[in-house]
Amino acid sequence: MEREVEYKGLPRTLIDRAGANPGDRIRLNLPDGRVFEGLLMPRYSSSGDDIIIIKLRNGYNIGVRITPGTTLERIGGPPRLGSAGAPAPLGGPPPKLPEEKVIVIGTGGTISSRIDYETGAVYPRISTDELLEAVPELYHVARVEVVELFSIFSEDMTPGRWEKLAHAIADAFNSGTHGVVVAHGTDTMGYSAAAMAFAFSDGGPPGPIAFTGSQRSSDRPSSDSAFNIISATLVAAKAEFAESVVVMHGETGDTYALAHRGVRVRKMHTSRRDAFQSINSLPLARVDPHKKTIQLLGKPLWKRSPGKSVEPKASFDDKVALIKHYPGMTGELIDMLIDKGYHGIVVEGTGFGHIANQAIKSIERATDSEIPVVITSQCLFGHVNLNVYSTGRKMLAAGAIPAVDMLPETAYVKLSWLLGQGHDLDGVRRLIPLSLAGEVSDTHSLRIYPRWYHG
Repeated sequence: MEREVEYKGLPRTLIDRAGANPGDRIRLNLPDGRVFEGLLMPRYSSSGDDIIIIKLRNGYNIGVRITPGTTLERIGGPPRLGSAGAPAPLGGPPPKLPEEKVIVIGTGGTISSRIDYETGAVYPRISTDELLEAVPELYHVARVEVVELFSIFSEDMTPGRWEKLAHAIADAFNSGTHGVVVAHGTDTMGYSAAAMAFAFSDGGPPGPIAFTGSQRSSDRPSSDSAFNIISATLVAAKAEFAESVVVMHGETGDTYALAHRGVRVRKMHTSRRDAFQSINSLPLARVDPHKKTIQLLGKPLWKRSPGKSVEPKASFDDKVALIKHYPGMTGELIDMLIDKGYHGIVVEGTGFGHIANQAIKSIERATDSEIPVVITSQCLFGHVNLNVYSTGRKMLAAGAIPAVDMLPETAYVKLSWLLGQGHDLDGVRRLIPLSLAGEVSDTHSLRIYPRWYHG
């Protein structure tokens, strides 16, 4: 793994001569007449010995190659105001560190990456020192320790890795941490957050499990990585609830974050900073990292239980499929999954949860083979109801299991978890409609935060 190292050679000489340190504002005067001003940034082991890294006023980081004749001036100390409304860098740890301990578990993704300014390559940045160097505000939120579990793209997350993540989280809590932050790629973060919700659904974890990520890399002026990791760490350290949540921007500016229940959240935009939205539910809390406040918007399932020992139920079945109904679909996909030995199938039906009549026989075949077929809706908002139209009633007769108002991905994770816990078809049929971690509700209106909250 890449690590922070000392500047050396001519860059080291120029930095020492100017009395500059990382975080100071400097001016580089190159022999060809070019001038660069910005914050002196740390150097990493992948950067060349002749490179000095600075953060420009526009927020971008660049690597400047230093040649004989270059001069360096220190023109100011660390800035006291954060950009775009973000909490201000505080220039190092306070005299007294916070009492709360938070363990950050790295799994990969944009939030755990940094740029090599010589080659343009992206590397993981996940050691404790590197995280605190990049986000010094964390010194004032909690005593942070980083554990690197995986360094993968989020699309490479698997049920087997969920098991390892659940045990790493349990180890963190059993070692005395107040809360856990999981740094995760955003594309499948909702799946993993739901998986941890079910793994710790027997009474809840001892404290918050706060998933967070970044839509934009840390070298971009519009990066959301620092704001999100600060907000997630605040939740892990201070929140009174003990649930698996996703903590990300609540709107496009740096004003507040939202803690979404892991079983109710979906990434709704490819690149917006406020891409994550609670579905069929309000967010659990609104987080203000500037004022260090956490405002509950919903009722927690479990409250923080410091010192509670925990053992997750972390077995997941990796032979579960999630498929989407489309016009012209036949039963061939379901039949193929049965023939391939899959143990469970989740189908995103249309509207109330319907699929084509010509595919219903395949549901019946799966049921006869003791393979549960769980039905969700592509509409996302609202309930599956297979009693309204004849197609739905035929599906029920064939053995289809309605997933109430669960998100398709949550239903997939729940089915994988139920089968991993050894439940048979009857057990799945009984437990799918029940709320084990806040994933289903009987009635609700269309409530979208913040529109609903502000009237």
